Amino acid sequence: MSQLRPIGNFQKTLKDLTKFLGVEEFTPDISFTGLTHDSRKVESGDLFLALPGGTMHGSKYVDDVIAKGAVAVLTDKQGLLIVGDRIPCIMVDDPRLIAGDVASWFYQGPFLSLDAVGITGTNGKTTTSALLEQLWRMNNRTTGFIGTIGIAIDGEEFESTFTTPEAADLQSVAATMRERHVRNLVMEVSSHALVQHRMNGSKFSVAGFTQLTQDHLDFHGTMENYFLAKSKLFLPEFTEKAVVNIDSVHGRRLFDEAQVDTQSLSRDDKSAQWHYDTYYQLDNGAGYQVVIRGTGGILIEGRFPLLGLHNLDNGLLAIALAVNTGVDPLVISANMHSLSAPQGRLEPVSIGQKFIALVDFAHTPDAVTRALATARQMTHGRLIAVLGCGGDRDKAKRPLMGQALREGADFAIFTSDNPRSEDPLVILNEMVGSGTGKNEIVEVERRGAIAIAVAEADDGDCIIVLGKGHERGQEINGIKQPFDDRIELARAIEGLS
Repeated sequence: MSQLRPIGNFQKTLKDLTKFLGVEEFTPDISFTGLTHDSRKVESGDLFLALPGGTMHGSKYVDDVIAKGAVAVLTDKQGLLIVGDRIPCIMVDDPRLIAGDVASWFYQGPFLSLDAVGITGTNGKTTTSALLEQLWRMNNRTTGFIGTIGIAIDGEEFESTFTTPEAADLQSVAATMRERHVRNLVMEVSSHALVQHRMNGSKFSVAGFTQLTQDHLDFHGTMENYFLAKSKLFLPEFTEKAVVNIDSVHGRRLFDEAQVDTQSLSRDDKSAQWHYDTYYQLDNGAGYQVVIRGTGGILIEGRFPLLGLHNLDNGLLAIALAVNTGVDPLVISANMHSLSAPQGRLEPVSIGQKFIALVDFAHTPDAVTRALATARQMTHGRLIAVLGCGGDRDKAKRPLMGQALREGADFAIFTSDNPRSEDPLVILNEMVGSGTGKNEIVEVERRGAIAIAVAEADDGDCIIVLGKGHERGQEINGIKQPFDDRIELARAIEGLS
């Protein structure tokens, strides 16, 4: 992502900064007009935040940032030793810890001007966020979106590398949204961002929790650590109130332990403050007819058009968050039928074939199970599924994802996802286990796996390609090659004629 910067005139001095940080040291009276942690995004007049990284310290790029016009560096003791006297340098114990607060201070607290909602959980963040943004727009609001599928400001889309941007980028984007008169911002908040302090300096009106299932244990180590990371969002530091789905052990625990005003939400538990009175599936893939009960006797009813019980959960949370940010329940009832799923979430690929073809981002065991269960509801014949696991990520979930594929599909095709630096065959062996059974094959090349799925399909069948969803590239050995499951699926179908 090219850093989205506001066009307004922002300027501080190093003396201003040391005063804000409470650092007592000599600093020249130098002004800076921007800040970033990314050496590739440095502009003339910037303060460079040289942060410690997993493999390299940001201060190693000091010559590059000087050449681009950086005027000073904020870093730690290790960075100071590397930078030396080549450029004015302010040292703090943990620059990553305070980067968000510094950026928020520099951009004059942009989150305070936005009625912002933060959503976290393992699965459902993107769909819930997208539905909430649509509900706001139906209420004639100018909106902002930050998440897995990118960044949007009043409908204008920008690419993003992370689900939750780094701290300086996040505050810069929020300041740009404020400048463009955005009223409501919804953003996905990842567990990585919370642990790495990217959210510091940000404050939400409401936070939402979807659910928690196994993922990212390569980073967090245990489910307990993963839960504790997610829980950070529900502290008074980051939100004024919350809506929590209690249909899981972790959701119930979060609700019980919440330190802010928290509303409970459940698909079926009528004691929850937000729940469905009734819901039933409509014919021909039209979704569900629903009656929703909310806080204070709120009643919302209509047709919810997304398929799958997991999307009923996502829709209920989005509606609860919309009402908590002032959307009229009557507006929701009148417009619910026009909601749509975000790209890459059970997204259909249809070019006249007589079988269903879908692409979905499911990349955890639970998400694979849910996506296959939903696809099953649409299928009159066989369910054919393609799935891979990403490299350099949580290895413990690979056999669980393989098991979910076996249990949910009639014909299972194991393939590559984004192998990154790992050997794709090693990843596949961990997915497959002792060997393939009947109606199971392994095809390491993803394009070939999709072609096999299409060749197998008969009238009335359903193909679902899982794992990458909206992504437009495949990373192999550190190089991202152009690859879009939707395009590859369409090409394979076209090849049948």
